[in-house]
Amino acid sequence: MMPKKAIFCWSGGKDSSYCLHKIIEEKEYEVCYLLTTVNTEFKRVSMHGVREELLHQQSESIGIPLLKAGVSLGTNSEYERQMEMILLEVKLEGIYHVIFGDIFLEDLRLYRENNLAKVGMTAVFPLWKMDTKWMVNDFLLKEFKTITCCVNDAYLNESWVGKEIDQQFIDDLPEEVDPCGENGEFHTFCYEGPIFKKKITFSLGEKIYRPIEIKESEVCSLPASKTRGFWYCDFE
Repeated sequence: MMPKKAIFCWSGGKDSSYCLHKIIEEKEYEVCYLLTTVNTEFKRVSMHGVREELLHQQSESIGIPLLKAGVSLGTNSEYERQMEMILLEVKLEGIYHVIFGDIFLEDLRLYRENNLAKVGMTAVFPLWKMDTKWMVNDFLLKEFKTITCCVNDAYLNESWVGKEIDQQFIDDLPEEVDPCGENGEFHTFCYEGPIFKKKITFSLGEKIYRPIEIKESEVCSLPASKTRGFWYCDFE
């Protein structure tokens, strides 16, 4: 049977990398494009804060073309408009499936499925309900390498950003923090592993704190009562 054509929602982090590896290994889907949401003002991956240049390096090393949904306002309506425009274009190429690396956030899954239904496309969740502790350990066993690029101050302080994820990192995480950061506790940048033809090289820059104003219209789910901002590490 021919693999089904798909577009992959790529964040550049460990869950995306692990999910893409799983998809490639299982051969049920042919990933035609990586799709990433990028802040057009700062030229960085939305929420992750990683420079656009590093995103392009990932795409080149993986060998899958990159598509970017540009946003600046950070509202659901803007995000949905940009996504719809791109998805309608790729449908013309016979692509009807969109792959996500989400693991257990039910409201986010429903949000994605409802939006895709509007354009006649189907969401695929290869990691759904996977045990996150097992998954992050398997990620390390497969010799992926990743580093935290952003941490949520509701859960982690400045010392956790710009840290390599290894067994010590996992062991030291506070009990309330998911091992994969699935509740938005931290985000990562993956720079080496079985999906990459060559290692992504970068250096650690300064750490920056960005306070936020929680809005109902924000795309990602955040604990509004706790989160006051995020720590970012600039990768150059």
